[in-house]
Amino acid sequence: MKLSNPTTRRQFLKATSATAAACAFPTIIPSTVLGSNAPSNRVNMGLIGLGLMMGGHQRTMTNREDVQVMAVCDVDTRKRERSRDQVNQAYSNRKSSGTYKGCVAYNEYEKIVDRDDIDAVMVITPDHWHATISIAAMKKGKDVYVQKPMTLTIREGQMMSEVANRYGAILQVGSQQRSNHAFRKACEIVRNGWIGNVHTIYAGLGRFAPPTVLPQQKIPEGFDYDRWLGPTPWFPYNEERVKGNYGGGWRRFWDYGSRKNGDWGAHHFDIIQWALGMDHSGPVEFIPVGYKGQEYQTHIYANGTKVFRDHPRRNGHMIQFIGTEGEVLVSRGDRLETTPAALKDKPLDPGEIHLYESREHQDNWIQCIKTRTRPICPTEIGHRTATICHLSGIAERLKRPLQWDPAKEVIIGDEAASRWIDRPRRAPYYIA
Repeated sequence: MKLSNPTTRRQFLKATSATAAACAFPTIIPSTVLGSNAPSNRVNMGLIGLGLMMGGHQRTMTNREDVQVMAVCDVDTRKRERSRDQVNQAYSNRKSSGTYKGCVAYNEYEKIVDRDDIDAVMVITPDHWHATISIAAMKKGKDVYVQKPMTLTIREGQMMSEVANRYGAILQVGSQQRSNHAFRKACEIVRNGWIGNVHTIYAGLGRFAPPTVLPQQKIPEGFDYDRWLGPTPWFPYNEERVKGNYGGGWRRFWDYGSRKNGDWGAHHFDIIQWALGMDHSGPVEFIPVGYKGQEYQTHIYANGTKVFRDHPRRNGHMIQFIGTEGEVLVSRGDRLETTPAALKDKPLDPGEIHLYESREHQDNWIQCIKTRTRPICPTEIGHRTATICHLSGIAERLKRPLQWDPAKEVIIGDEAASRWIDRPRRAPYYIA
């Protein structure tokens, strides 16, 4: 199996197109050009952000015959060297000689996006780096897989959508529940009106401990803390601020995201948008907990449909849709319950709405890179879902409702809240 790839996929396509145009006679094409390992089919990959979430992505990509991981990047020396060694070992195990050292490790993401031999990148960093790296990569002609939520601010989402459209990038947001059968079926049940008009939706997000002031600790050797902070405000180093874990870590802090709204909200609000047919729009009002006795965080669509966060009625499910003629409850693990019960097994008629089917989220992205077709969760969809996360967080921090115009993408009648559509960026970490 050949693992080195001096000719990039982009260079190959350009060269073969030029040759075809110049030749007026049939050309004999070697079988190696047409196989799964051919330069025209193999996607050369860079992995950026090597924390907890990258582990599964890295294994998936190194196990694919049509992908070659060329470089990895992280601001932590130990993480990037470990990841580099894991990639090289994975490829060594598949070579008859048993050795491979082609993967390079970088501290700076720029060194990956500047490489002409890399076609695509996975951006699995904390939220505050998503837009900067993704935009830089797309402007260099690369396709992008970016973790959810897509951005740190609403303005960043607008910018990413503009850049993706301008440069023709294939960008997939890591909202992988769209590639799950149970969630797709739940959305099809709702979209086709099988439970009547949906008026109430419950979504379980859970809670983090509140942000806290942390004592200063010594920055570990080999950790580029200034670059980890990037465009966000400077704070003294503390391990709890930078680590990633399911109990909080950096996600506890408003500086790096929208807390639980950006964590599980980015998944569940995304499915709700899909089910309601609102992928290119969104809610019109956001009400925080505590406002005039409001018990649950709520957002409301123009037709009156209300989405409540962490309401206990969900019976242990992640999302519950309640309509005038029935209900749908759905969770990971392919858990799907309906009222009436027969709805979950009812097949769709040919004339009904059949939603985009993706059986594996990363594979959907790779296939779309090859065919230059739209993935299941592109920039506009990721931006609209992230907007819900951001507006919910803004309302929570300001302790008052927000009125939102999803067509114009503006907060109505609240100048102070409108300033939160974007955030100041710490020099020199601007979006170029």
